[in-house]
Amino acid sequence: MCGLAGFLGEPVAGGGQRALLDRMIGRLQHRGPDGFGFHVEPGVGLAHARLSIIDLATGEQPIRNADGSTWTVFNGEIFNYVELRAELEAQGHRFYTQSDTEVIVHLYDRHGDAFVERLNGQFAIVVWDRRRRRLVLARDRVGIRPLFHRRSGGTFWFASEMKALFAAGAGQPGLAPAALAQALTFWGTLDPDTVFESVHSLPPGHLLSIEADGREHLRRWWDWDFDAATGAGARWRGRDRDRAVAELRELLVDAVRLQLRADVPVGAYLSGGLDSSGLVALARRFSDAPVRTFSVAFADAEFDERAHQQAMVAHLGCAHTTLEVDRAAIGAAFPRLVWHTETPVLRTAAVPLMLLSAAVRAAGYKVVLTGEGADEVFGGYDLFKEAKVRRFWARQRDSRWRPRLLERLYGYLANSPVRSPAFAQAFFGQGLEHLHRPVFAHVPRWTTSARALAFLSPQARAACADFDPLALVEARLPARAGNWPPLAQDQYVEAHTLLSGYLLWSQGDRVAMANSVEGRVPYLDHRVIEFANALPAHWKLRGLTEKDILRRALADLLPPDIAARPKQPYRAPDAASFFVDGRPLDYVADLMSADRLRATGLFEPAAVGRLFDKARAGRVTGFADNQAFVGVLSTMLVDHLFVRGGGLP
Repeated sequence: MCGLAGFLGEPVAGGGQRALLDRMIGRLQHRGPDGFGFHVEPGVGLAHARLSIIDLATGEQPIRNADGSTWTVFNGEIFNYVELRAELEAQGHRFYTQSDTEVIVHLYDRHGDAFVERLNGQFAIVVWDRRRRRLVLARDRVGIRPLFHRRSGGTFWFASEMKALFAAGAGQPGLAPAALAQALTFWGTLDPDTVFESVHSLPPGHLLSIEADGREHLRRWWDWDFDAATGAGARWRGRDRDRAVAELRELLVDAVRLQLRADVPVGAYLSGGLDSSGLVALARRFSDAPVRTFSVAFADAEFDERAHQQAMVAHLGCAHTTLEVDRAAIGAAFPRLVWHTETPVLRTAAVPLMLLSAAVRAAGYKVVLTGEGADEVFGGYDLFKEAKVRRFWARQRDSRWRPRLLERLYGYLANSPVRSPAFAQAFFGQGLEHLHRPVFAHVPRWTTSARALAFLSPQARAACADFDPLALVEARLPARAGNWPPLAQDQYVEAHTLLSGYLLWSQGDRVAMANSVEGRVPYLDHRVIEFANALPAHWKLRGLTEKDILRRALADLLPPDIAARPKQPYRAPDAASFFVDGRPLDYVADLMSADRLRATGLFEPAAVGRLFDKARAGRVTGFADNQAFVGVLSTMLVDHLFVRGGGLP
């Protein structure tokens, strides 16, 4: 796990190239505090900041092949590198390190661009092919590790974080209103877009090559595919579900086994829910590696899950650390969160995870397992259950009892949208006309999030007047998606919006790497995803019971109340975190002032002022207003930190 940066072209003359790389990689020291490495030759520069986890002694990057014709810098882990190395050595390849990185150059030499298909891992990779004078960028299947690029002044720049691109001095970044509309609706931008003009994210499961003549080729080498699930799980028709449960268990055991590979101790996050508890239980039963666990708890009882966390700690006998976070800590750390995420966010939930990663690092750990991905892979979110009820309701729209099924959801919310049947019918009735569209399930969420767009200034609204969230997402769906079962469509959209654009970005890689900690996500092992995608939908979402097959696979490892516990999304206090007894934090008062809002030209000061007064009075309680407040504030921080070059408040 590390940071990388570099360029293709001739950005400066002579020895200035190394100084430029120093500036770029210096911005990423939090990703790799254990040392820097460089490779510079005419027309190309590679830089690497190392977080040493595998091959502590000889794993420094950049790494080359035997004759120096292929070089790589790499961020992440190749979990099956032991098996790949043995295969390559049998074919005559010779290695000079014990690192997972070195398999990349040998696989590239043997398989060309198809090398990525052999990798089980989470990675952003840059390969320099000196013989062919071509640069190759590749990103893991689901977007666990970031990789950004930008063209400026005839030079192609790349880096693990956008701040390293800006450090190259390739022009001051500006915010793109149309991409900002995406972030404020989908909780993140859709790859390859970012909120900054001319800066692009390499999409998950894609490979980009820049040839010697300057031509660029972008191709998708992997994607979520539910074709095998068409027709209610054709692959499994007539087969025993118990056999599928056993196969899933074997896959999960192997995914955890591989992701425990490290030359440093491995810890785990423990939320008290099914997903993280299951991973820790698997690690304890099927590995000799001791597992140290870490949890976030909240002073606000509404968000606190420590009772469930402690039940799992007692069950597993783990050494455990609980970090209690209050509103004051969230408000104080929020600017640092935005510095690391480099994008507007609509929730504060990432802040406690950033603080937790600091506690992990202070305890002497560089690696943690997390339960991220299980909900996307096995149908765990309330959104999937909502959609199932709404599809049932839409077949008889005048029914009064069908929408009452929604009352079985959101029991964990103090201000539940289903507490009032009339409100629930009005809210979840939105978008029923989109029943047959693949984005149907997501209409209520995006409608709630898009409340933030109402605060845009007239000029910003005009700049994104053509923004149509449903059409924008559907234009990026594969043609075959129309043939998939409804749950498969819902899962695909979720994986390509919230998962890659927010959870793995703002709530995943960035908050862990802010404190030089690597998060690993066994549920996103591609073998687990491909297995789950071929299952009948009702084996994942049985009635309104989410992740049914995963529960069965983990049942004997967990206490019954944890194995049967309904999904409770991880949340944190939002707008309330920025006020103390009705007084805003100093940086909040400054950034949300009419003068600062006017200066950016992004938001309408009078409208934001009314929202601000509502939040100060403690009357922001619903999702829409909370997300709008956090979205406006975080956008103002992005403008302050990156566009105007201000320091952390």
